[in-house]
Amino acid sequence: MKLSEKEKFIYSNLEKGFEGETKCDQLLESLQEERYVINDLLFEVNNSYFQIDTLIISQGVIHLLDIKNFQGDWYLEANRLYKVSNQNEYKNPVDQLKRCETLFRQLLNNLKQTFLVESFVIFINPEFTLYQAPMDKPIILPTQLHRFLVDLNKIPSKLNDKHKKLAQKLIALNHSKNPFTTLPSYDYELLQKGVYCENCKSFLVSIIKRDFICKNCGHHESIHHAILRNTEEYRVLFPNDKITTPGIYDWCNADLNKKTIARVLKKNYTAIGNTSSTYYQ
Repeated sequence: MKLSEKEKFIYSNLEKGFEGETKCDQLLESLQEERYVINDLLFEVNNSYFQIDTLIISQGVIHLLDIKNFQGDWYLEANRLYKVSNQNEYKNPVDQLKRCETLFRQLLNNLKQTFLVESFVIFINPEFTLYQAPMDKPIILPTQLHRFLVDLNKIPSKLNDKHKKLAQKLIALNHSKNPFTTLPSYDYELLQKGVYCENCKSFLVSIIKRDFICKNCGHHESIHHAILRNTEEYRVLFPNDKITTPGIYDWCNADLNKKTIARVLKKNYTAIGNTSSTYYQ
């Protein structure tokens, strides 16, 4: 569907944030000591919500990482963050991090846990520059990231049952749905139907033998996988609607046989009923 300019801006920010967190996850795979790494946590303490991009439980310390995928030239002045290109002021992530750390300490206290807590803002994008960056703030710049991971790796960490129970408790307390996330409203009739390329998102795909082939980038995807992918997207978008062969046929809007769709659904879902009203869970 077509998004408004505001919706495009929000989506772009979410996408950049996701890319930054994914890159950080890949870098953290180099950690060699025993540690629990937990991503995307949302907690509530005393009616206050706070998010943690990445939480690392080590033997004697818990690290809270706030990942920022900012790009370009920025500067700090009087504890305020500005972008050089437009002179606009943005939220200072260090202030946000302080609030997050304070609330997390309260959460640990409620759980009767005593751990050293250290938090850092990680600027992950190599094309990010921060002018007038103070040396006494918990900021890790792109040029410092490798050294930060090396130093982290040097800290011995052996985990025990106490650490495991804490990790399990934090995951249990996590709010899977963010009450502040607002998605654009959408309606089935207004959405573009069809199978698009999973690689470049183009709708210029055609069926050749047993594959969907993209005319834009040349990517191949099996018919089975494409039907399953589109069925899962339909299930996410319309969780209250039943999954049926005619419904997925209409959603895919491609040169597909309904029998082919039915075979994929039967293989990957549980069929309810044995008549024309059969649906899948």
